[in-house]
Amino acid sequence: MADITLTRKSARELAKLIRQRAVSPVEVLDAHLAATAAINPKLNAIVTLAAEQAQDAALLAEAAVMNNAPLGPLHGLPVAIKDITLTAGIRTTFASPLYKDYVPKEDTEVVRRLKAAGAIVLGKTNTPEFAAGAHTTNDLFGPTRNPWNPDLSPAGSSGGSAVAVATGMVPIAQATDFGGSIRVPAAFCGIVGIRATPGLIPSFPMPLAWDPGQVNGPLARDAKDAALMLNAMVGFSPLSPISVAPPWQSAFAAMERRSGAKGLRIAYVSDIAGIGVDTEIAAICRNSALRLSEAGAQVEEIAFDVGEGRAPYQVWRGFWMVGQQYQRLQQMEQFGANLRGNVQAGLKLTPLDLAAAEQQRQEVFHRFRKLFERFDILLTPAAPVKPFPIEQNFPADINGKKLENYIDWIAPAFLITLVSLPAGSAPAGLSRDGLPVGMQIVAPRFEEPLILSVAELIHRQSGVGWPPVGAEKFAAA
Repeated sequence: MADITLTRKSARELAKLIRQRAVSPVEVLDAHLAATAAINPKLNAIVTLAAEQAQDAALLAEAAVMNNAPLGPLHGLPVAIKDITLTAGIRTTFASPLYKDYVPKEDTEVVRRLKAAGAIVLGKTNTPEFAAGAHTTNDLFGPTRNPWNPDLSPAGSSGGSAVAVATGMVPIAQATDFGGSIRVPAAFCGIVGIRATPGLIPSFPMPLAWDPGQVNGPLARDAKDAALMLNAMVGFSPLSPISVAPPWQSAFAAMERRSGAKGLRIAYVSDIAGIGVDTEIAAICRNSALRLSEAGAQVEEIAFDVGEGRAPYQVWRGFWMVGQQYQRLQQMEQFGANLRGNVQAGLKLTPLDLAAAEQQRQEVFHRFRKLFERFDILLTPAAPVKPFPIEQNFPADINGKKLENYIDWIAPAFLITLVSLPAGSAPAGLSRDGLPVGMQIVAPRFEEPLILSVAELIHRQSGVGWPPVGAEKFAAA
């Protein structure tokens, strides 16, 4: 019988136990498969289970341990992969009926790196069709549900990965982020995620090889696990024309060296997008930010509104949608309504639209650049609203003020994407109705270790733990 208590341990703890031969990779996998069998039917996070392939990989991982072979930092750890990311021999649907039976022959580069570090692919996680949306639902698999309240959304587009991690189906999961697809699901599910500086994690293969928008990243239950996974993902690759090597050797080691927030200059802004923020979320995040002064940081609440970047992001995103789907434009009528609408909007844009947007984008970048001459870190709510009902595609208003379009509610996240900065999300607290609230942590390029260090402090002081869905399996253990 599987020891399901193993699914309550961190990735670091599991990796250490495997290296010490206290548990085997087979036992760790069996525990997570059992957790998936118990929890996934309620939440629909994993849409393709790769149990047989994972069991074969676990046996090989166990043999490596017993033979004293060199072990990677993720050796024997189950990992979930987002269903827009290619996995050799495991169905990859892109959440589209066009690919409902597609099985790739090769791994995406990021999956290859995770496997090289010893991770074992347990399954594929739900996402909107081609990740086009901030609510995880599609015509192929239906919606993924939030483990803090299954009537609510886990956000998107990496909602399946976030739910799988939050509930213990896997200790870590791969995700992607263009407009907030790592950060917002992390916030809605009470876990940690980070969008790295574009180029640090190679995106290959991708339809837009020079694209700095969509990046891969880790989702984990705490910042140190996220750093451990990030280490396995980053590094120069000749496969990507924008690939760069990190200026640090190890995000995890850099975190270990940093003690507290002493001397950090931190700016807190409740609303960087000019769209408003739920009053309870603003209060929780403000309190969380100010408490960092107790750890030695200099925290200042400031006004910083870069809402003028919302329009250029929409233009950039429109062209991006057309580029992503270029090879499938003749099949556009077979797309779901959400994806089809995005592509159609992109097709209406002109070169002048793009030129004007790029000028505005540059101005927004320089506003951030000047901000980081005064501060080391910017803190702001990761999402301006709490998780919304599963039936909604997106929230329609904030504090009673109607939103202009269906993606404006993720503007606090996508404005960071617009200027190619790294950012993380960490739990800042729980709302009165028991829902997690996430803090977005933004820093200059290549400051991922600093972001994760601050994420660890914020998460630790918040006390946010496990969601209620999934907890019942431990009551009987």
